[in-house]
Amino acid sequence: MNLSMLNPQQQAAVRHTEGPLLLLAGAGSGKTRVITSRIAYLVGERGVPPEQILAVTFTNKASREMHERVIEQIGRKRAKGMVVATFHSMCVRILKEDIERLGYKKNFSIYATADQARLVRDILQSLNVDGKKFDADRILWAISDAKNRLVPPDQFVVRYQDEYEYLAAEVYPRYQKSLKAFNAVDFDDIIMLAVRLLKDFPEVREKFQQRFRYLMVDEYQDTNAAQYLLLRLLAENHRNLCVVGDDDQSIYGWRGADLGNILDFEKDFPGAEVIRLEQNYRSTGNILAAANAVIKNNKKRKDKALWTSGDQGRQIEYLRCEDGEDEARLVMERIHAERFKGNLNYSDFAVLYRTNVQSRAFEEQFRYENIPYVLIGGQQFFDRKEVKDAVAYLRVLVNPRDEVNLLRILNYPKRGIGETSADRLIRHSAELNRPLWEVLADPSGVVELGDKATEAVASFVALMERYRKAFVRTRQLSHTVRELYAEIKLEDEIYRGADDPAKARRRVDNLEEVVNSMASYEERDEKPSLAGFLEKVSLLDQDQPNRDSKEKKLQQDAVILMSLHSSKGLEFPVVFMVGMEEEYLPHKKSINETFDIEEERRLCYVGITRAQRHLLLLGAASRKKYGKLQPRVPSRFLQEIPAALLQEQTSEGRPPASEEEQEVMASNFFSNMRAMLGD
Repeated sequence: MNLSMLNPQQQAAVRHTEGPLLLLAGAGSGKTRVITSRIAYLVGERGVPPEQILAVTFTNKASREMHERVIEQIGRKRAKGMVVATFHSMCVRILKEDIERLGYKKNFSIYATADQARLVRDILQSLNVDGKKFDADRILWAISDAKNRLVPPDQFVVRYQDEYEYLAAEVYPRYQKSLKAFNAVDFDDIIMLAVRLLKDFPEVREKFQQRFRYLMVDEYQDTNAAQYLLLRLLAENHRNLCVVGDDDQSIYGWRGADLGNILDFEKDFPGAEVIRLEQNYRSTGNILAAANAVIKNNKKRKDKALWTSGDQGRQIEYLRCEDGEDEARLVMERIHAERFKGNLNYSDFAVLYRTNVQSRAFEEQFRYENIPYVLIGGQQFFDRKEVKDAVAYLRVLVNPRDEVNLLRILNYPKRGIGETSADRLIRHSAELNRPLWEVLADPSGVVELGDKATEAVASFVALMERYRKAFVRTRQLSHTVRELYAEIKLEDEIYRGADDPAKARRRVDNLEEVVNSMASYEERDEKPSLAGFLEKVSLLDQDQPNRDSKEKKLQQDAVILMSLHSSKGLEFPVVFMVGMEEEYLPHKKSINETFDIEEERRLCYVGITRAQRHLLLLGAASRKKYGKLQPRVPSRFLQEIPAALLQEQTSEGRPPASEEEQEVMASNFFSNMRAMLGD
């Protein structure tokens, strides 16, 4: 295998195949190339069977890219059997084989956030707690945090003396009991239950240790306690664990990531080899010098410094604006000027901010100037109501004990089973301690149900049973799904309940997109099944919407507006980091010691290292708060960048535009006027 395209440190990482290995991969250092080359080297040079290799990533996009790049190197046939998966999809594999040992059935459902929230609200109602007064998502956050720390319901301890923590202590045991009764798991359970299987059942642990003898983990700095223990259990026998990460880019502590996992790797795995990948292939020397100068102020980190063999590039600009509106206007002007000077596309520019509320001024300015832009974020496809309604039918067909989704579709579209009838059915189910589906199949014992409701229930059960058999027999899943939606008249229901026909049409289009998604799945999968499709839907990245995905948005020729957290892993020729002020970056929560100030510095480092050619830092002298201008203090991180790297200007004192820039701005002005007048 030819490794000449790799630098010496990358080659050493590829050739180190036995025993624990920590790759400290700085931003833009080519880590994906190293991981894929290492897999190809194991198969091609060391003769390792591909089915003994497991590579774990955090996103489906990363796993697809990694898998495709390995195939490019060794061919599809030689790569067959290799597993490149996210943590969740890998753990679903484990659960599918052995979850029955934990008292679940193999056809378990995976609850997404909306399903979880609905279940929590139902539990609050049973506790006589006003669900409108308390935010179900905050209770779920506390439960999720406990699960990520592998804390079961009976060991949950209130840590913050907060009313939501006390509510979580009440809800968590009931929530978990309900999930199991519905033969369902949530995303945190997927990993927690996999850890339980490996920990409590030695034969299961040994089976997967033998199956996966070579483990590689990307973005190791983002792992939490549950993911750490999972990897440790899988690797404790052969110890062939290679982790790749950058402690300087650990920015997800707020959602459970434990920086100590990467900092303590050598202690946790004695004899581990450590290789630093410090050569950067992305940014200019000045940008890297600024990033190094900022991040070296953190105490909890591994010593390293990015460098490049390329040129030093332009100075970093710091633009001090009058207020938030001036900041947006200045970004707009610079985009026009940089496009003219560098012959750049709109998609070569990114505006990065600490909080999503900062996007408003830029959106308004760009609309006024007819600058195309895309906003990364928003509601993902499979979380939209009409989509969740449609998918709920499929979930119940696979798992009738999934009562959250069963109740969602029981009278949708309306079929004569109103709230009163549903309440009687639910109470009867609880009194007899029988699954609701069994009560629906035989509602004769339900007092005062009424003939009309009884007939509607029987019709609903017959419909579902008929389609369950149809999905077992059919080889055309998408065709059968379309027939189901047509028979229950989902489209008619959407139009019937809509005030805006255009909005209803978009919702109907989303319904059709569910069928399209199923058809695409059928084309890709060798043995498509309804359960397999739902598993794919459940394991979609939480930050990767389907139709309006981040990936598709980034392919448009438009300026990117996104948070610093969302920007991780991306790169742009020109980056504007806005809101470089105290209480924005670092965020006021970190200043008040609720968050870690070092994590805020790492977030700043991530933002700086997104820039390839030019970096512009912007801050305002004052901003409006509750309608009144208040003075702002420049970010402390600005002071950590050497003055020699910065070219500082105020909006009033910036150099006048050149003749060429004035010509471009005039042209843009007249173009905008023509657009406004409809010419």
